[in-house]
Amino acid sequence: MVVLVLCAVGGTAALTALLSLWLPPWQAAIAAALALGATMGIVVWRTFVPLRALFRALAGTVAGYRDGDFSFGITWDRYGDLIELVDAHNALGQALRDQRLSLVQRELLLDTMVQNTPVAMLLLDPARRVVLGNLAARRMLGDGRRLEGHALDELLQQAPPAVGEAFARGGDGMFTVGDEDQEDIYHLARRMFRLNGRLHELVLLRKMTAELRRQEVQTWKKVIRVISHELNNSLAPIASLAHSGAELLRRGQYEKLPIALATIEERARHLEGFLRDYARFAKLPAPRGEPTSLPAFVEKLRTQVDFTIEGTIPDEVVRFDPAQMEQALLNLLKNAHESGTAPGTVALAARRIADGWRIDVLDRGSGMNESVLANALLPFYSTKRSGTGLGLALAREIAEAHGGRIALLNRDGGGLCVSMVLPGQMGS
Repeated sequence: MVVLVLCAVGGTAALTALLSLWLPPWQAAIAAALALGATMGIVVWRTFVPLRALFRALAGTVAGYRDGDFSFGITWDRYGDLIELVDAHNALGQALRDQRLSLVQRELLLDTMVQNTPVAMLLLDPARRVVLGNLAARRMLGDGRRLEGHALDELLQQAPPAVGEAFARGGDGMFTVGDEDQEDIYHLARRMFRLNGRLHELVLLRKMTAELRRQEVQTWKKVIRVISHELNNSLAPIASLAHSGAELLRRGQYEKLPIALATIEERARHLEGFLRDYARFAKLPAPRGEPTSLPAFVEKLRTQVDFTIEGTIPDEVVRFDPAQMEQALLNLLKNAHESGTAPGTVALAARRIADGWRIDVLDRGSGMNESVLANALLPFYSTKRSGTGLGLALAREIAEAHGGRIALLNRDGGGLCVSMVLPGQMGS
């Protein structure tokens, strides 16, 4: 710019001297200034108009990047310093395009995996409306229709009652859908996280029927081994002691016979109790329903095991097999006490629901992880060192014999909720 000014000053002096040959000096100076001013204007216009166009192009591409459009590029071949700026800007655009392409490919891969997984997946916004539902979720909750935009409560009204009950309890858990002939077992998992600064919920519904059936086969094999082992452990010493007793009789050593006979009796009674527990589960008789006062039934339970009552027990008469139901609930309450819960935190709740009755056994123990939840209702599965694995399984058999079902769910704040749902016809 300084050079341009110096050139303009020199050029004005020379042009004034030249025009003075034909014009008065003051007119020559004015004419020279006007001529050189016009020349400088043309030079400045030709210099700054392309720069202004370049800056507009740079602003336009930046706005495009902000909107997610990385397809723009700039061509510039006038000034060396600005070429470096344009090249850097074009390199930035290419890097953004490459990153965008990589993200799109990853999103396509992720979407393909999400849509084709057998696990039903729902992403819910803070208003509990579906943001994303994969194909498995559409089949389960929407008869194949798209779920996006629908309220979760609206979808649950059209789903089987067991699904709505599982969501209503909160937390993770297991539940069954269908009748005994066509029963499907599901695991429900729910997780909260922030997406774009807003709290969202991810819901996973995993069908576990086939997996549990395979585990049941393995469990029965284990049962056969356990029974065989227990029988051998009891029968071998009984046979040995009987032989020893015969030898004592032959030798006339009668003073040692009471010890041998007492040991035989102890082993026989142990074996009797062992087989009786298994037979009770394997040969559960059909329930004999009879009218039973619900408050009186609960009070009878409290004489056998300690628990508190959550809410109030409805003063109604229900129809079920009181002996079987007592055995089932005693097993559930005993398990609650053995869960590591604090004293006085085991509770029982009973209330009417739309299609029958719901009885909950609640504790504040350690709850169950996903693996234990998946196996807890299987016969002979136990995490206790001396457990038989029959408590929950027997309770499930009793509930299903009455036309109901059992569900296990971890409670918010810790602990477990074991829900026994009995059908409407159980009422008086």
